[in-house]
Amino acid sequence: MAKAKPITNIESYGIYSHWDANEKDLPQIVEFTTEIEAQMDVEFGFIINIKKAKGQKINFCIYHPNIPDEDGEIMPPFTGQEFIKNSDWYFYLGDTIWLPIENKLGNWRMTIELNGHIIADKTFKLNKSVQSTSDEFWKKRGF
Repeated sequence: MAKAKPITNIESYGIYSHWDANEKDLPQIVEFTTEIEAQMDVEFGFIINIKKAKGQKINFCIYHPNIPDEDGEIMPPFTGQEFIKNSDWYFYLGDTIWLPIENKLGNWRMTIELNGHIIADKTFKLNKSVQSTSDEFWKKRGF
């Protein structure tokens, strides 16, 4: 009998509420976008749903825009692996901005691979923050 082919779907992408990796719940979407205003602690990325792949392993990668480490060396992409825990599994891949903000600007590409094939690929463009009024801030968030 042939093995069922996994079904994958990017459920949401953009700016999310604060997320704690130690918590069970995934972050909540605040705004669907690939254009991110670079601000301290802004949380961005995507949530993928994978069905019919329980027990298999994904590989993920976050390609940063040539961010230097404390020694001035360019940081390598952030990579990791995760086992798919059930047959209808949701996974958040994201990052946040830290100081100094100026060297975080540019394209951040996030990918997820399953069985050697890229199943999710999103690029977020981090732009310099523009000063706005508090009314504009809340309006952008739907209030």
